[in-house]
Amino acid sequence: MAKTYIFLFGAIFCEVAGTMLLPVSKNFTKLIPTLSLAIFYLVAFYLLTFVVNKLPIAIVYATWSGLGIFTIALLGYIFFKQTLSWQAILGLFLIVIGVILVNAYTVK
Repeated sequence: MAKTYIFLFGAIFCEVAGTMLLPVSKNFTKLIPTLSLAIFYLVAFYLLTFVVNKLPIAIVYATWSGLGIFTIALLGYIFFKQTLSWQAILGLFLIVIGVILVNAYTVK
């Protein structure tokens, strides 16, 4: 089961990396960032194929999207100087709490 979660977190990492490269690609006009983000997205989906065989797809997608949203918001603040209201920050932490609860009480 640990291997499944390693693949899931690897997929999340790759999806976040690809998403963070979207503004850097300048509407797909910069070759290296565009190729890099495409590779990251492909690897993310490839890793997800292993995870959905072991966990329910609803749990996989909730975890992938929830932690992805949280991480992208955090990295957007750090690298792109984007700001978030306290309500948005609270919402992001509620997403993380939801992901934890969903995974803690999933029948395996």
